[in-house]
Amino acid sequence: MLNKTGIPTAEDVKTVTPTEERLKKGPVAIIECFQKIPCNPCTEACKQGAIQPMEEINDLPRMDFDKCNGCGVCLSRCPGLAIFIVDGSYSAEEAIVRVPYEYLPVPQVEEEVVGVDRAGKELGTFKVKKVQSGGPKNKTYTVWLAVPQELAMEVRGIRLGGVRHAG
Repeated sequence: MLNKTGIPTAEDVKTVTPTEERLKKGPVAIIECFQKIPCNPCTEACKQGAIQPMEEINDLPRMDFDKCNGCGVCLSRCPGLAIFIVDGSYSAEEAIVRVPYEYLPVPQVEEEVVGVDRAGKELGTFKVKKVQSGGPKNKTYTVWLAVPQELAMEVRGIRLGGVRHAG
C-alpha cells in the first residue's frame, strides 16, 4: 500500500510507535521512515544513541525509545521529513507534537494552524506553542503544536490559514 499511495498504513505506524507508557513519560522521537533508501543523518545526529547504528546505509532506522530524550536534533536533520517528536506528558488533555516545516511564511507562536494527518486530511485547528529554526545551514523549522491527546499519533503536518470546507 505504501508504495502505491506514499501513505503508511496503521500497521506500518504501529511498528514505529512507542508504548503508551513511554509517550506519557515525556518527549520521544517517532521515525516514520518505511522505505529502504541510502540515508542516515538521523543516526549521525543522535548523541543519546537512541537511534541504533545501521549495519548498511539502506537499513531502516531503529529506535531505543528509552534512550531518547526528545531533543529533536534528528527531526531537523531528516531530509525526508519523516521524524516527529511527541510529548504525551504536556497535560491531561493535550500533547505536544513537533513537526518539521519547510515553507514560508513560518507560523508564529500562538497562531492557529490546521493540523493534517499523513494523507493531508484536516484534523482541526491547533495552536502553535513554539517555533524553532534549524539554523543558518538547515532550513527545516520545528513547529510545536498543542493537540488533543487522542490526535498525538495522527497530526503529522500543518497548513496555514483556516479550515477549508468542501463545497
